[in-house]
Amino acid sequence: MRVLLTGAFGNVGTSALEELLERGHEVRCFDLDTRANRRAARRLSGRAEVVWGDLRCPEEVAAAVQGQEVVVHLAFVIPKLSATGVGSEDRPDWAQAINVGGTHNLLEAMRVLASPPRILFASSYHVYGRTQDQPPPRTVNDPVRPVEHYSRHKVLCETMVRESGLEWTIFRLSATLPVRIQLDPAMFDVPLDNRMEFSHTRDVGLAIANALERDEVWGRTWLIGGGPNCQYTYRQIVSRTLEATGVGMLPEEAFGSVPFCTDWVDTAVSQLLLDYQRRDLSDYLQEMKEELGARRYLIRVFRPLVRYWLLQKSPYYRQSRARRARTAQAVP
Repeated sequence: MRVLLTGAFGNVGTSALEELLERGHEVRCFDLDTRANRRAARRLSGRAEVVWGDLRCPEEVAAAVQGQEVVVHLAFVIPKLSATGVGSEDRPDWAQAINVGGTHNLLEAMRVLASPPRILFASSYHVYGRTQDQPPPRTVNDPVRPVEHYSRHKVLCETMVRESGLEWTIFRLSATLPVRIQLDPAMFDVPLDNRMEFSHTRDVGLAIANALERDEVWGRTWLIGGGPNCQYTYRQIVSRTLEATGVGMLPEEAFGSVPFCTDWVDTAVSQLLLDYQRRDLSDYLQEMKEELGARRYLIRVFRPLVRYWLLQKSPYYRQSRARRARTAQAVP
């Protein structure tokens, strides 16, 4: 099958690409021409076609969709840890031009073809908004209540995909973390008691590859997550991750208190059809350790400095220290 994969060198894109190539699909990778993406492309050793382009350019998008049977649309500016270095919440108008405008360009380019390809659009469980006050799990039929620019973009794109007249399917992905260390200030925004469903990036890639071989997938929205064995609190995820990297769990005061847009999801139906849930957080942490290699020992050696550096990146920790300092000064 001829497959156009947008965002092919991102986190989920890399996993989907490997699965699609293993199945013998002819994959055309569409992504930005950056140094990191060129390095990733060289590692393919010619196993896939690479087309550099920008979703905001209709001509480049139109050229990319030519001759394809399926489009797997993963390219999107995310709120934090974006490969561009800028998140959707930092520059929402710019992000909307890529996320919503780029998806519009893609759908328009597909629709004018004599034999339009199908589209698999990757959405997110962020579309449900803040749901910690509701009993889990979230289901496909739950109302969407987006609260960020990112999730509003996803909801708009879902609507465009459904109304495009093309054959479509939508995957709402749960938390799909890249297998690399990312000690970023964004890690402090999630309250420790927030429910969060983890899904291994390679399992998501497997779900995408399996979907292209299942006729039942089309015309429906699916929740894609790790399943009951991957339903954690954020405290469990962050503590196990920090311990695995050698940093160790950080003080509770370093983390925010506003409910975050994550939850547990009902994946019984998607798992039954797609049979993709193979890994859990333990597998992810083992792979992260292998990726870090000798750097784990350096982190342990300089652990106090690393912890201090990280805590200085938490606005909640800085505010807590400032409050304590003011209280101490007020005591006669």
